[in-house]
Amino acid sequence: MKQVDYIIVGCGLAGIAFCEQLIAANKSFLIFDNQSQQSSVVAGGLYNPVVLKRFTSVWKSEEQLDLALPIYHHIEEKLQVKIDYKIPVYRRFSSHEEQNNWFLASDNPLLAEHLSSKIIKNSNLSIHADYGFGEVLKTGRIDTKVLISSYKTYLKEGNKLIEESFNYSELKTSKGRLSYQDISASNMVFSEGFGLKTNPFFNYLPLKESKGELLTIYAPELKIDYVLKSSVFILPLGNDLYHIGATYNWDDKTNNITKEGREELLNKLKTFLTCSFEVVDQVAGIRPTVKDRRPLVGTHPEHNNMFVLNGLGTRGVMIGPYVAKQLFDYIEKGKALDKEIDINRFGL
Repeated sequence: MKQVDYIIVGCGLAGIAFCEQLIAANKSFLIFDNQSQQSSVVAGGLYNPVVLKRFTSVWKSEEQLDLALPIYHHIEEKLQVKIDYKIPVYRRFSSHEEQNNWFLASDNPLLAEHLSSKIIKNSNLSIHADYGFGEVLKTGRIDTKVLISSYKTYLKEGNKLIEESFNYSELKTSKGRLSYQDISASNMVFSEGFGLKTNPFFNYLPLKESKGELLTIYAPELKIDYVLKSSVFILPLGNDLYHIGATYNWDDKTNNITKEGREELLNKLKTFLTCSFEVVDQVAGIRPTVKDRRPLVGTHPEHNNMFVLNGLGTRGVMIGPYVAKQLFDYIEKGKALDKEIDINRFGL
């Protein structure tokens, strides 16, 4: 029987972030992934410390970025890939009131270093923006598709990735260890995204599903080198390709693309984009979200070596490394979890 320190289920942003913690501590592990959850792959991958709808600071954004960006840089060097693209974010203003709210927010000490106090005038004929833009500083994009595919290749080369569905009924507990088929492990971490809903050990947690759809357009006249945030975001990918996103659907539980999602994005886009373009791709995935907008991290109430790492929501590239370190330090060093992410906060 093969013995490891950890079995992990799910190789999305959360699972990868936890792998990095284990590798740094020289812990052995195997990770199961069946590619059923697409939220990490279809994510825009933007890291941005400001909630642009309300001009407020993202929860623990400084701590998240201080931890996440060096980790992504380390992955780039280790795997010899490019995943971190520094790119500014421009918030399109639709009124003088929004401009004034921006100025007020930029005077806030918590936001001053992230919000430029200068209004940028629009000179792009392909964009309708009479009131200009506000620039968010210290932003960028993680190419989640390249990250996940290259990381899986790295894990396969090290014989650490098992590409198959995890059968919960075959997991057994005995004398403080866990066994699954021919594997024995000290600990188990479930980070399977929306797949948690079918996990008999943690499906009692209040994970909500939010389906997101994303378009890719070809727009040779647009020529922007920044992320534009309005009723939808436009994220440049190079070669005149742009991501357009994203939708929020709380009823559809499938990864299937829809005509309704496409039309919603296009209708919003056409309110401010004036150039011609062509839709070249559409993808969909289920975001694992929580009602209080905080992740789900903690221990099973009966099995003290089973853990959950889930519910990253829409800001997974920022929060993933932060919660992964929280969980690792909790398991290996006995440090208390942040109460805002601990699953015990629900009293279930």
